[in-house]
Amino acid sequence: MKPDSTIAILGAGSLGTSLAKLLSPKAGSIVFITIDGKCAEGINKDHRNPSFLTHIGLPDHVTATTDHRKALDVPLVIFAVPTVGVRSEAEKLKLAGLPESTVLLTCTKGIERGTGERMSQILKDVFPNNPIAILTGPNHAEEIAEGLVTCAVVASENQAVATELQELFTFPHFRTYTSDDVAGLEIGGAVKNVYAIAAGMAHGLGLGDNAVAALVTRALAEMTRLGVAMGGRAETFAGLSGVGDLIVTCFSEHSRNHRVGLAIGQGRTLGEAVDSLGMVAEGVPNSISIHETARERNVRTPIIDAVFSVLHEGKPAAVAMRELLDRDPRPENS
Repeated sequence: MKPDSTIAILGAGSLGTSLAKLLSPKAGSIVFITIDGKCAEGINKDHRNPSFLTHIGLPDHVTATTDHRKALDVPLVIFAVPTVGVRSEAEKLKLAGLPESTVLLTCTKGIERGTGERMSQILKDVFPNNPIAILTGPNHAEEIAEGLVTCAVVASENQAVATELQELFTFPHFRTYTSDDVAGLEIGGAVKNVYAIAAGMAHGLGLGDNAVAALVTRALAEMTRLGVAMGGRAETFAGLSGVGDLIVTCFSEHSRNHRVGLAIGQGRTLGEAVDSLGMVAEGVPNSISIHETARERNVRTPIIDAVFSVLHEGKPAAVAMRELLDRDPRPENS
């Protein structure tokens, strides 16, 4: 991508806003494409997102529109929408006539329900000839927008594209690595959200730091087991998209998924917990698709199963946590 090019960002939520702020020094212009007309109007008028990260000022060359055709002449389109919106947004771009030369970068962390596909696979379905890449890691939008130190990983089947994006996403406070394990990176980024809900439940139940540390450690083993079964490499889960993202999502005050689990552990219903956020907690819908994927592959995932039973089968969180401890003893590395 040439210096000072235009970048399109699909989605004007917290993540999209933080990426626009991050990339603004290197981009000639950045355009949000959003379904929210009021949000677009607010960004264009006040140079702030009126709904997310409202305290973050955006430069004048960051604008917003509801017209997907504005993405047709840009070299890079970034997907920063919830999992459920990736395919529909891609279809809108296809209908608008997006050229095959456009690089598509997904920052969405999830598994599509029904198909079990990762986000890059969805983009490949819709745009089989476009260069596709992912960006992931322990990257809370709130801290990216504030300019706090962050590390990320970019991956693509096209190494030249990965290297070009690495250069774009490298700043003194934002360090980006590359990888060719697209599957492993995407799985880690998706599955950690479910484990963050479990960690939040444990915190909400007052089980103590020892219990939460044990839960997160066993979650890493479970994530690796499932990830390898889904085509990832074991070593990837010891990196930023695995243990790194798991740590930040299970313990950070910014973690929506942890906050949902915390509220449930404290006795609130799922509906109350989600409503109190006012934002999407990807672990809630993804707990269904990830549970389905694990069952299809016959992978042992007791923590995912426990979260699924609480969120979607009405099991009390205290009972689900107790059942995790009551399972038959086994060697740690099995």
